Amino acid sequence: MTSVENDSDGDYGAEPEPDNSLRNFGEMTKAFRKRAGLTQEQLAPRIRYSVQYVGSVEQGRRFPSDRYIERVEEALDAFGVIRLAARQATRQRGLASWFRKWALLEEDSVALNTYECRVIPGLLQTEAYARALIANVPPVKTHQQVEAKVRARLERQRLLVREPFTAFSFILDQPLIDRQTGSRDITLEQIDHLLMAAELPSVELQLIPTVQPDHAGTDGPIQLLETADHTWLAYSEGQRSGQLISDPKEISILHQRYAKLRSQALNPADSVSLLKRLRGTL
Repeated sequence: MTSVENDSDGDYGAEPEPDNSLRNFGEMTKAFRKRAGLTQEQLAPRIRYSVQYVGSVEQGRRFPSDRYIERVEEALDAFGVIRLAARQATRQRGLASWFRKWALLEEDSVALNTYECRVIPGLLQTEAYARALIANVPPVKTHQQVEAKVRARLERQRLLVREPFTAFSFILDQPLIDRQTGSRDITLEQIDHLLMAAELPSVELQLIPTVQPDHAGTDGPIQLLETADHTWLAYSEGQRSGQLISDPKEISILHQRYAKLRSQALNPADSVSLLKRLRGTL
């Protein structure tokens, strides 16, 4: 297992808004690309990334994956300069430092399985729900901090609809709805958002009813991810800390638990029906 560095809260990040460190990295890679006499369209197939990905990195709007950094370094013969610039471009606004590595892995994932018993996952949150969560958890944030976190959570949701699709599985405990985080109106909007998400071709959404005597998730949330090269990784998050898990034995255990949770949860159709009933009773 390897720990991810600590900073400040949450798993709810996304492609960051441009900041100086990312902009500097983008300008650096652009300079080396031009030095090599290549356009973005020529570089992209050499490093096996899309032109859009290359452009987003060069504009400072996307934190590059480790694989991207290594491929660009090699393709542009950058003498280690690009690797050094990448190490300096570590700050992502609105995204906890311990979550950044996982967020980068999500960018290239082919499958992501999430079980949550604490809050609606960031990929499924409405803006109002996200704001309520941020306001609820001390310490008090500045306006700029709140805006960065909210923006990051909403921008990250592009992963649900981008093509080629990532296969998303979400298992949520019903008490996440019953709690009415923020207010009744926020909860109604959040339910509607979940119902829309459940219709997406990339999303499978299941609920575990409040009364469920057999429950395999009592040890806490689970996140499992399959990378583009079909390696499985896991992530565990607690109070102001996060851990990336690569040990095959530990991942196997989490797979077993997630499979059990899937069998204990309502099927997707019945989960949608439950959400509609909950909406009608609020």
